[in-house]
Amino acid sequence: MSYSPDFTITSTILRDVGSIDAAREVINHAPLIPAWERRFRSEARARIIHYGTHLEGNALNLEEVEKVIDQKQVLSPEDSQVTGRDRDIQEVINYRTVMDYLDSLKRKAADSPFTLTEPMLSEIHRLTVAKLLPDSEAGRYRTVKVIIRNTTTGEITFRPPPPTEVPFLISELFSWLSLTNDSNSVGHPVHPLLRAGILHYELARIHPFTDGNGRTARAAALLLLYLEGYEVKRFFSLEEYYDAHPADYYHALKSVEKANGDLTNWLEYFCLGIAIEFSRIKELVQKLSLDLKLKSTLGGKQIALTDRQIRLVEFLERHGTLTMKEGRDLLPDVSDDTVLRDLRDLVDKKLLKKKGHTKGSKYFLSNQ
Repeated sequence: MSYSPDFTITSTILRDVGSIDAAREVINHAPLIPAWERRFRSEARARIIHYGTHLEGNALNLEEVEKVIDQKQVLSPEDSQVTGRDRDIQEVINYRTVMDYLDSLKRKAADSPFTLTEPMLSEIHRLTVAKLLPDSEAGRYRTVKVIIRNTTTGEITFRPPPPTEVPFLISELFSWLSLTNDSNSVGHPVHPLLRAGILHYELARIHPFTDGNGRTARAAALLLLYLEGYEVKRFFSLEEYYDAHPADYYHALKSVEKANGDLTNWLEYFCLGIAIEFSRIKELVQKLSLDLKLKSTLGGKQIALTDRQIRLVEFLERHGTLTMKEGRDLLPDVSDDTVLRDLRDLVDKKLLKKKGHTKGSKYFLSNQ
C-alpha cells in the first residue's frame, strides 16, 4: 500500500499559509534587502544551529555557537577556542556543515531545479553525526530496534517501526513527496508547507537512523522548503520556535499517534511556527527598508549597499541628518575620500539627497 497521509486543511492552516505567503512576498521584494542579507543570513544560520542542537541537549549557548561557526578552520573540538564538552562542539561543527550542504543544494537548484531525494537525506544524516556515530551507522538506515524514553522518568514514550520496515517506509514517503510536487503533473499537488511538515513528522516517526533523527528531520524539512521556493533568502529559523517551548513541540509530534495517524494538529503547529517566524522577518525588513514609499522612489528596485553604506544609512534613520564630520567619526578606519565616495554613491542611487556645497553640507534620506 502506498503512503497516503491523513490530514484536514482547516481554516487555521489556511490562515497561516496565507500569512506565510503574504510575508514571503514582502520579504522577497522589500527594497534594500540585499544590504542586510549577509547579516540576516548569518544570524538565522546561528539560530538554526544553536537551537537545533540545544533542543537535543547541547549545552553551548548562542554566543559560543557563533564562535564555533565563525571559526571556519575549526574542524574538531581540539581546534576550538570554546570551552565545552567535545560532543557539544562536534555537534555544532557538524550542523554547520549540514547548513553548508543545504546552501550548496539551493544554489544548484537555482540553475536546474530538482527535488529532495533519499541520497540527500542520507547525506544530511552522515554530516549530522560525523565523528559522533561509527561510519557504519552514519548516513545508513538502522538495523536495530530502538525505543524512545522520557529522559526524566525513563518511561518508554514511543516505539519506532522495526528496522526491516525502515527502507520501505522511507521509499514510500519519498515517492509520495515526488508525486505531490507542484512541478509534477502526476498525482495531486500538496502545498510545499504541508509537504515539509509531513516530511518532518514522518522522519521523526520512522526514526530511520540510530541517532540524530531530530536534527536530520528538521534539516530535511528545511531543505524541502528551500528547494520549493520558501527559503526567503535563508533568513528564518524554525528551531528557535521549537526550542522556546520544547514540550509543545514534542506534544504536537505525539498528537498524531493519539489521533490515530491524523496529522492535522501537527500541521497546524508546524504552519503556525513558520507564520510567526516569517512575520517577524517581514516586520524587520520593513523597518530596515526605511519606508515602503521608498520603493516607488527607486522604481521598485532593490539596492545593494556596502557595510559602510549600511552604517551611514542606519545613522540617518536614527538622526535624520548626516554631516561629513559625522560620517568620518562613524567610519574612522577609512579616509575622508572613501567616506565622501560612499555618500556620493548613495546620492547617485537616489537614496540620499545633499544640501549645501561646502564642508558644512548635510545629507538626508530621499524619502524625508
